[in-house]
Amino acid sequence: MRIATAIGFAFAATALIALPGCAQSTGDPYPEAIPTDEGVIVVPVTDFVRLPDVNGAPARAMHAVVEPDTERVLVLEMQGPIFAMAWDGSGLVEYVDVNDPAFGVGVESRGRERGVQSFAFHPDFAVEGAAGYGRFYVWTDTDRTDPVPDFAPRQDDTHDTVLLEFTAGDASATTYDGGPPRELLRVQQPYGNHNGGQIAFDPTLSREDPEYGLLYVGNGDGGSGGDPQGMSRDLGSAFGKILRIDPLGTDAANGRYGIPASNPFVGRGGALSEIWAYGLRNPQRFAWDIETHALYVADIGQNTVEEINIVTAGADMGWNTWEGSFRYEGRQGVSTASPRSESGVTYPVAEYDQEDPVLVGRAAATGLVVQRGGAIPALEGRVLWGDLPSGEIFHFSADDPPSGGQAPLRRVLLDAGSGPVTLLDLVRAETSRQGRDPAARTDLKLVSGPNGSILVTNKHDGVVRIVRPSS
Repeated sequence: MRIATAIGFAFAATALIALPGCAQSTGDPYPEAIPTDEGVIVVPVTDFVRLPDVNGAPARAMHAVVEPDTERVLVLEMQGPIFAMAWDGSGLVEYVDVNDPAFGVGVESRGRERGVQSFAFHPDFAVEGAAGYGRFYVWTDTDRTDPVPDFAPRQDDTHDTVLLEFTAGDASATTYDGGPPRELLRVQQPYGNHNGGQIAFDPTLSREDPEYGLLYVGNGDGGSGGDPQGMSRDLGSAFGKILRIDPLGTDAANGRYGIPASNPFVGRGGALSEIWAYGLRNPQRFAWDIETHALYVADIGQNTVEEINIVTAGADMGWNTWEGSFRYEGRQGVSTASPRSESGVTYPVAEYDQEDPVLVGRAAATGLVVQRGGAIPALEGRVLWGDLPSGEIFHFSADDPPSGGQAPLRRVLLDAGSGPVTLLDLVRAETSRQGRDPAARTDLKLVSGPNGSILVTNKHDGVVRIVRPSS
């Protein structure tokens, strides 16, 4: 119960939000726009590394990780390569290619959402003699669907998503020196979108903590639109969930990973013991606050509301009954009648609607960083999350989190030397400089970088950028 005081409001979640005067179906539940100038934080940004093109196109950088106990940063490209570099971005090498034919993975990377979704180092990756030494994990889509899945939808099959364990012989080696990966679990995907999300170990825990070394796995609702198979709130389904497993254990049904005894649905009839939280739509990114231990999750909305939540063990995030604080009504949008009125649902700490004028075209929640440690004073104690297509980055207080709505949100702008702009402005300028058509979107992600910095990735110009600590 370490974070009960920090998030008690998330479960209460019945207070009404300021809404238009009459209840109705709407695609614009927050007509008062996010301020474009008030409360803006401007931070300096520079290029960290330019990744090589992959198959003649800019690298689709999906995720970045600071390797445990080393001075190395690794960046994932969705088609398979994982690149390694020093903390200053120098010495770029390809550490491993998940799609190497020798591994037999068969990465499925067609379209915007399919590919290698995420990767994570075991926290004991660099600890010689530890069971986790040399081990890292990859969550990827695959076109090889012959093996029987561990989890399947009610119907349809487009491809599979698999969780893999790679084991390096020498954790300090410049490039991966191990063999083919071991498959831990396999999910049969019904549609081509919402294919998994982030995987990560809780960085706030010490080795003495009984939950140290447990792997959190974000899995979307299966895709299409509106969760048509009704799987997100179904505790018998792995879709629309954050799962939690012991990757070094063996007591799962398939014998290839473990079930943590502290998982909230262990022993409940009809419920999967792997489930840690449920009722999510497309949880692509999450991050912990190292001071409060709160886990923030950015969940991409359907047609109307983008949301960020504080998620706890056993939490029901409400999808597809709720989209953010409002009842989901399909293509009509959401209902403004009786917001946050279902007992037991964990509602967003912050949200915004997709029609806000600060956005560009479609909207999708992404991120995510909880900035602590004072390395970047302007952002200290702020939760940073973004809008994936528009390149907008927002902030709110981690010390006094809001209780819903978009009123608390303010912008973060980036200054690369020519004044404050959005990431989309920088990506457009870079793609034009490269002789390519200016990018129409960013597909951004935010990651905690080395020495208190923040890495900013995107899929369109091959450049990973960095917000560095003050000198």
